[in-house]
Amino acid sequence: MTNIRSEPDALRTLKARLEALNRSTGRRLEVSASECVDNAFAPLATGVLHDLYAATPADAVAVNAFGLGMASRASEGRPIVWVLHEMMSQEAGRPYGPGLHEMGLAPRDLMLVRARDIQTLLAVGEDALRSSAVGAVLLSAWGEAKALSLTASRRLALAAEIHGATLFLARSGADPCPSAAETRWSIGSCASEPLEAGAPGRPSFSATLLRRRGGGETGTWIMEWDREQRTFRPPAPLSGGLVPLAAQRSAAAPGVGTGTRERRAA
Repeated sequence: MTNIRSEPDALRTLKARLEALNRSTGRRLEVSASECVDNAFAPLATGVLHDLYAATPADAVAVNAFGLGMASRASEGRPIVWVLHEMMSQEAGRPYGPGLHEMGLAPRDLMLVRARDIQTLLAVGEDALRSSAVGAVLLSAWGEAKALSLTASRRLALAAEIHGATLFLARSGADPCPSAAETRWSIGSCASEPLEAGAPGRPSFSATLLRRRGGGETGTWIMEWDREQRTFRPPAPLSGGLVPLAAQRSAAAPGVGTGTRERRAA
């Protein structure tokens, strides 16, 4: 994982590295337009912009992790550029190497750029989208910002469409607003199910599809991230029998009837 500061010299370094990725790739890889999160979930188009909103400010880590999972699937084995707003780092913490490893991301998979402000974040994201060697771009922003306007989203969506990379804009501490995104999601964290021998469970998310361009079905799904397969999957069903639901009981005292009939617990 490469960490680049968003200073003028660092931005020039970023552009040079993106150009080096282009030369090493040698050709532009086509991205399938029918990529899906999973057969059980809503389809996820590639080469477009997707908006991801944290359900609450406390879900900032969850929306970034979900964005990384989405980017990993959409990148088709090519590098991911993750541009992290400095305010996001202050509010939600900086990326943790072992945690990225648990997500199944190797250092060679990820180029990390820290942006001091939203304008820089947008500029770096647009530059990254222009590189045909980049498979996906994740922009992580904190708070409301005038720079994250409908016009800015249209510029990003156009860059993604022209150059074929998929862009995920993850926002925390902000309300959903109009944009040129193909889909809009609300992401929250969920308790994971422990694995065998009490090992920590897979990262689990509550993902609500709020809007899809052109209309279509929306809904909420519980998704687990499978690091071995690098995909989202439904949670595994609980083993063993289920405890039966308790019968409803009346709030009235025992023996007190309703009318002429006595109400009894089932």
